[in-house]
Parts: sequence; structure tokens; C-alpha cells
Amino acid sequence: MTTVVFVDHTGATYQVEAPLNKSLMKVALDNAVPGILGDCGGSCSCATCHGYVDQPWITQLPQRSETEVAMLEGVPDLRDNSRLCCQIRMTPELDGIVVHLPEEQV
Repeated sequence: MTTVVFVDHTGATYQVEAPLNKSLMKVALDNAVPGILGDCGGSCSCATCHGYVDQPWITQLPQRSETEVAMLEGVPDLRDNSRLCCQIRMTPELDGIVVHLPEEQV
């Protein structure tokens, strides 16, 4: 089991256990982390699971797909470390990953 730390827009932290190969979106929903809606169910067709991945974790992730890039174009505050949590699956290398959540989802 690995760990994910979600930080909401107020600074509140939610440290939760994350099974390997489960998406960060699903981990957040399973643990009732506020700020992750996951309206599309993880099919990368919305941006309601948008988060900002802390360094150095961002370098541990695969590149954004074209679909993810297109979905991220609609977020209010796009940053270099913006990712869709539905597109990140837990691996042993991501144990302890920190993801900050924006105040408002699209």
C-alpha cells in the first residue's frame, strides 16, 4: 500500500492509503477527499479531478496524453504541474505523492 497526500485550497491535508495501480481520482473519491469530483468517472473527458502535483513527483509521471492536454485547456488556473488525477495511477515510486487541489473545479 502506498500513500497520497491531498492538500485542499484552504491548506487542509488528507493523507490516505492508495492501492497500487489505482488512479489518484479513485483514491480521492474512495476516501471522500473534498475537491475531487470525478464527474466523468475517470474517462478523461472532463477536468473535475484537476490537481497540481508537487515537485519532484511531477518528473515521476508519464507525459500528459493529447486528451489530457485538451481537457486541461479548460481549467481556470492551468500550471506546468497541472494534471488530471484520473490519469495518474499509483506506483511504488509515487509513494508519498503530494497533490494540491484548486479551489474551483470546472
